[in-house]
Amino acid sequence: MKSFFKFTFASILGVIVGGFLLLFLGIMIIAGIASSADKAVTVKNKSVLEIKLNKSLADRGADNPFDELDLPGTGSSSIGLTSILESIEKAKTDEKIKGIYLNVSDISANFGGIASIEEIRNKLKEFKETGKFIVSYNNFGYSQKAYYLTSVSDSIYLNPEAMIMLLGMGGERTFYKKFLKNIGVEAQVIRVGKYKSATEQFFRDDMSDESREQTMAYVGDIWNQILKGISEERGISVDRLNELIDAFAIKKAADAKKYNLIDGVVYQDEMNAILRQLTDIKEDKKLRKISVSDYAKSPNANAKFSKNKIAVVYASGAIGNEQSETAIGPELANTIRKARRDSTVKAIVLRVNSPGGSALVSDIIWREVELASQEKPVIASMGNVAASGGYYIACPADTIVADKNTITGSIGIYGLFFSGEELIKNKIGFTTDSYGTNKHSAFGGGYPLMVVPVSSRKFTKTEKAILQDIINEGYDTFLTRVADGRNRSKEEIHEVAQGRVWSAVDAKENGLVDVLGGLETAIEIAKEKAGLKDDYRIVSLPKQKDPIQELINDITGEAKTRFLKFELGDTYRYYNQAQSIIDLGGIQARLPYEIELN
Repeated sequence: MKSFFKFTFASILGVIVGGFLLLFLGIMIIAGIASSADKAVTVKNKSVLEIKLNKSLADRGADNPFDELDLPGTGSSSIGLTSILESIEKAKTDEKIKGIYLNVSDISANFGGIASIEEIRNKLKEFKETGKFIVSYNNFGYSQKAYYLTSVSDSIYLNPEAMIMLLGMGGERTFYKKFLKNIGVEAQVIRVGKYKSATEQFFRDDMSDESREQTMAYVGDIWNQILKGISEERGISVDRLNELIDAFAIKKAADAKKYNLIDGVVYQDEMNAILRQLTDIKEDKKLRKISVSDYAKSPNANAKFSKNKIAVVYASGAIGNEQSETAIGPELANTIRKARRDSTVKAIVLRVNSPGGSALVSDIIWREVELASQEKPVIASMGNVAASGGYYIACPADTIVADKNTITGSIGIYGLFFSGEELIKNKIGFTTDSYGTNKHSAFGGGYPLMVVPVSSRKFTKTEKAILQDIINEGYDTFLTRVADGRNRSKEEIHEVAQGRVWSAVDAKENGLVDVLGGLETAIEIAKEKAGLKDDYRIVSLPKQKDPIQELINDITGEAKTRFLKFELGDTYRYYNQAQSIIDLGGIQARLPYEIELN
């Protein structure tokens, strides 16, 4: 028996020691990968910068060596807008780079919004002025978004059997009124402003006239911008483009070639031959393609060091109680405070890409932006969406810059609460009994389902009136913040507020935006206001986590999300939208839906 226990104990000890050894070995391998990622990359003569669109597009590039592994639980499966813009800028003066190859064969369905696409497209137009070439190819067919980006190319090529889809801007919204009624739940909505359609999907079966009006306005503006851009590059009138699209005349590669939307119908090997010819590489030699991630590791002759800094503070994602790479939390206020107090930071660019969220957290961040603007130039740069709470945190800036395809506005607040009296009492069979020391101790009822935010009863008239007062006061505060930031009266702001969503073009017309442009435009304005000329460098905030620590976090707490993203791929966003419905509850300053214009 003793030998049995000794053998068992030894086996257990061996497993534990072996596990630690494997863990140690894994950490050493990971550290090796991370250290090797820091090594400089040498760019060969006659190289072509290959920009692939096979990952989702984030505002900020992550210096993460695991991104290239494409394994579940590692890397972010995204590419940074800043990384692409910086690579194009560097390639403009790099004699070893002969041109740019837009390889959109594997374009990710969620690769960026139209505003981000516009920023890349504008940078590519700058690159063309150097006389270097830009060519694009797609093996599987151009989506509308991909085609708009690549329309700036000198030459566009497509696989003979691939499709090209130009359909116009449109989509559907899902309404939950009947579903909620079927399960015995009722949405209790308190809102301000006729255009604050944030909660309509919970108490209507279709879009209200006001919601349709504002949607068609900003969708129409963006579509017109896209058509205009294609028209200018391809020499086809806007009217003719609309005519072809309405007739569904463009389906396959041959159609696109016939109507001058592309320049050639070729296979991949033929595309490679074209690239060899453009780069003067012999047929028996390998093409010298270099990716954005590798090119970022090559020496940059334009790089400079200066003690003067322009801090680009990234505010990306919904506004809530926790800060992460994809969400905005109260910690962002601390980041802005540190930038304000740092004497080497001469100006701040607040890059906002957010549909809004918590009204309280928005106000916490607003306060720090307001304080910073009193001490140094603060420029707001709006990405794809900077609406509701996203506009709230941007409004104290000295100058608000937005891309012409940015979605903004939605100045309003709503309260959304779910009552499940029918579900809880009649369908499930729970009963509740209230008690309390004061008149409103049981305000709103209880939440007997625990994990689901559904109350046991409807609000009383008094409770609803109290909440309406809170919402009205919140809206008044929002108007005050915007009016002060825009140097306008509250009455003037109310006329363009009321929850209405605007395209940046219209927002500039009504005074909510000052300048149309991208992140680089905002940085240029910050430089001028700070009087820096060319003596400055860019620092990105908040500081990103160390990739090793990020991996440990994945293993210990965030692996579930990573694995879901890996397994679900592009469909993860639908899962995420379903999960976020619960987050729409309470008092919010946010867009209620994800605007996807493909």
